[in-house]
Amino acid sequence: MKKFLWLTLLSVMVLALAACGNGGEEGEETDDQAADNGNDSEEQASGDGEQITWSLGHLSNEDHIWHTTSEEFARLVEEKTDGQINIQIYPNSQLGGEVDTINSIRAGNTDMVITGESMENWSPKAALLAAPYAIRDSEHLQTVVEGDVGSEIEEDIVDKVGVTPLFYMERAPRNLTSNDPIESPEDLSGFSMRIPNVPLFMDAWSAAGASPQVMDFSEVFTGLQQNVIDGQENPVDLIHSGGLYEVQEYVNETEHVYSWIYVVVGNEQWESIGEDLQASVMEAAEEAEEYAAGLLGEEIENYRQMLEDEGMEFVEVDREAFQEAMQPGIENSLDEEQLDLYERIIDTE
Repeated sequence: MKKFLWLTLLSVMVLALAACGNGGEEGEETDDQAADNGNDSEEQASGDGEQITWSLGHLSNEDHIWHTTSEEFARLVEEKTDGQINIQIYPNSQLGGEVDTINSIRAGNTDMVITGESMENWSPKAALLAAPYAIRDSEHLQTVVEGDVGSEIEEDIVDKVGVTPLFYMERAPRNLTSNDPIESPEDLSGFSMRIPNVPLFMDAWSAAGASPQVMDFSEVFTGLQQNVIDGQENPVDLIHSGGLYEVQEYVNETEHVYSWIYVVVGNEQWESIGEDLQASVMEAAEEAEEYAAGLLGEEIENYRQMLEDEGMEFVEVDREAFQEAMQPGIENSLDEEQLDLYERIIDTE
């Protein structure tokens, strides 16, 4: 009986050891799965699958083409990145003026901005985004921006401003507004006007006979209302979105600048997302660029009509006289490298 019991116990122990062996095989599979899960964790830690939120600031209102295009761009980015990148848009200078927002991007506190010639404060070549009487028309502008000169300016922006241009938008030509008609440079005597923080504008308008002063766009309406300044210069879309028709009577058609503006993102933010997401964002950027271009012509006509409906009068001016008056200021403001770019723009066919 004792022998029988001993053999029975031995059999149970053998079966238990066999079960443990099978458990070990199952354990090996679990270890493989754990390794896979570890790889998944590493992928998530590297940014794959995580949602990234970028803040985008601009100075116009919600009805402006920049805001409409920003919304379309944000939609396209979310779609093409499968929701991994979400862009939050802040109009009406909620994140500050252009220069303030660029400083914030450089400090890592925000991510994106719509900006143009204000980048001259870091990148000398960015001054050529809005050089007076350099660009002749829309076709000329496209040739310049998408050619060697445009590439050279973009490289300078990446290197010196610390932001990466994603796509550009053409702007309506800049015109001078006032409460008295200004038909020639002689009418600028004693005329105090707002300009953005662009040294080239300061020199050009000073040479033409005006008294320019730097002021953030968000302060322009109050400045005009309180007679701190007599006028300002901007495209018709910003004249309308800023409500300047309430405090100005005339749009003097100087058309002194045909320019473009970029949607940019901070270099660090751009480099952190990896090549696959970068490719998706650039695909969205190309489509947003086409979207904005399709809106521009109709938008310019609409804004002109809206300003006229609000009581503003458009005044024909002697553009050749304005160009001639500004030329010494332009040449004195630009250094040798900038002047070379300016002349190359003019010579571009």
